[in-house]
Amino acid sequence: MIISRNPYTGEEISNHHELSDTEVEKCIQKAHSRFKSWKETSFAERSNLMMKAAKELKDNTQEYAEAITKEMGKPITQAVAEIDKCAWVCEYYAENAESQLENEKIKTDAKNSYVAYEPLGVVLAVMPWNYPFWQVFRFAAPALMAGNIGILKHASNVMLSANNIQKVFERAGFPKDCFQNLEIGSKKVENIIRNTNVKAVTLTGSGRAGSSVASIAGEEIMKSVLELGGSNALVIFKDANIAESVKTCVQARFQNTGQSCIAGKRLLLHKDIAEEFLDEFTRQVRELKSGDPMNKETFIGVMAKESLAEDLEDQIKDSVKKGAKIILGGKRDGTYFEPTIITGAKEGMPVFDEETFGPAISVTEFKDDQEAVDLVNSSSFGLGVSIFTEDEKFALKMVPKFEDGAVFVNELVKSDPRLPFGGTKISGYGRELSHHGIREFTNRKTVYFNKY
Repeated sequence: MIISRNPYTGEEISNHHELSDTEVEKCIQKAHSRFKSWKETSFAERSNLMMKAAKELKDNTQEYAEAITKEMGKPITQAVAEIDKCAWVCEYYAENAESQLENEKIKTDAKNSYVAYEPLGVVLAVMPWNYPFWQVFRFAAPALMAGNIGILKHASNVMLSANNIQKVFERAGFPKDCFQNLEIGSKKVENIIRNTNVKAVTLTGSGRAGSSVASIAGEEIMKSVLELGGSNALVIFKDANIAESVKTCVQARFQNTGQSCIAGKRLLLHKDIAEEFLDEFTRQVRELKSGDPMNKETFIGVMAKESLAEDLEDQIKDSVKKGAKIILGGKRDGTYFEPTIITGAKEGMPVFDEETFGPAISVTEFKDDQEAVDLVNSSSFGLGVSIFTEDEKFALKMVPKFEDGAVFVNELVKSDPRLPFGGTKISGYGRELSHHGIREFTNRKTVYFNKY
């Protein structure tokens, strides 16, 4: 039995019968059968249905947002924003998929030569709980618009949201089995990847889960895309606009109660402005409202599971033993963790080396530009970095020095349907979103007509 439980109240929300191996096989077979007809539909047909999915999300935002809040504790206003973003990605691909996948003509000595982008078939998505709708829709919208079929293995604690996502596509009028949520635990993932009717897999989640999925997919010579953890740095150079930078950094770290792979987890401050910045940053973090996630005024809710809060607590305690100092917060009460600021962070401490998945940020000072670059690149993660400076020429010079998959200047790292999203190093490989993302799960077919 798979149980969804409210992390704020502890009450059981829903329970779900786990599918048997035989039932999973039937679902995959139905998905494969649907692919045969779905791949033949026109972009106009797919676009019409995807726009209806966007409308369904907009028309029933509150229903879907409340399920998110009840299942994993996301503050309700942030859950509403998540649903809105899902509608946006549906509209984006409904409007752009055809042009993104049109034949790419290439001039050669042939009479005609081009690259065609054709669907692969059934694609498995293994998705996490922290953005239970968005993570799925940023896969599903481009995959379905490309002519693929989606099957979902969602995190067990958000199975109600997983079923709601399938409901969105059903209510929008997509043909049956275009998108299916499989009510299963993680132990059944391997057999799905090894099923010959499944042609690709995408995972957003932990490094351990990504390594396992990549290994199995590699044995099957199957295409995979991984979006894994991050330990993004927020780098404040000495000429930064402190007032604006503080506001952005508070949002970057503490939205979604800090439970985001792209959150700014390491705050790197130039020594000349460190004290001024930290004083204002601490003041604003102290004023963040904690409480019931269903309250519209709440910004800091609870963590999705008590075990996650315990993990964060252990990371902080270990770092303090190694010389770090808690200047705000640091206390846990069940699934609630106080917004926390830790100074004196350095390599060798969990709050610097590891991904801290919750409302805690480490602070490190640097003396010059090169030290800042070295501190950012010392991480084994490479999802994104934010740099803050008033000098655009300086920023342009600095961008190539960072090894991450994204560099945002005077802005928090975020995903946008119009831009590719993904990381380097142990943050994963492949790209989601934009034309790069929709092409990940296509056969890039070379076509060549000879001259006679």
